[in-house]
Amino acid sequence: MILPVRPGDAHTIAHHRFPAEADTAERPIYAEWVKEATQRGLYLGFLALNGQKVVSGAGLTLLEWGPSRGDPQPWRGRIVNVWTHPDHRRQGLARELVEFCVDAARERRITRLNLGTSVEARHLYETLGFTASTTEMTIPLC
Repeated sequence: MILPVRPGDAHTIAHHRFPAEADTAERPIYAEWVKEATQRGLYLGFLALNGQKVVSGAGLTLLEWGPSRGDPQPWRGRIVNVWTHPDHRRQGLARELVEFCVDAARERRITRLNLGTSVEARHLYETLGFTASTTEMTIPLC
């Protein structure tokens, strides 16, 4: 069963994002952000359940980016928090949930999505139409 994320799911999503014990301190901060972003409609996510247990999840963060050259749509989307319990991997759950996120973006007329990925997940995203970019650069400001 696939369900949309509700604000009360924020702690589950934070655990997916920060599964390592070393990152335990990050979870409450992220959970609070997810809760508030969900309430404001800026975080849209989906959870796959097996019975009452969450076995996979994926989210879409909406970012007010501003219009750009050739694209008047001011919103961008970022796929985040794609996670599947090890016992449920290779069953198409992550693919299905990412497709739900892509559909949610299309419903909102979002024209561009991006995501970060691991080497292991790159093939999944490529089969969904995502391509790697060689133009992104970042600088930490803290």
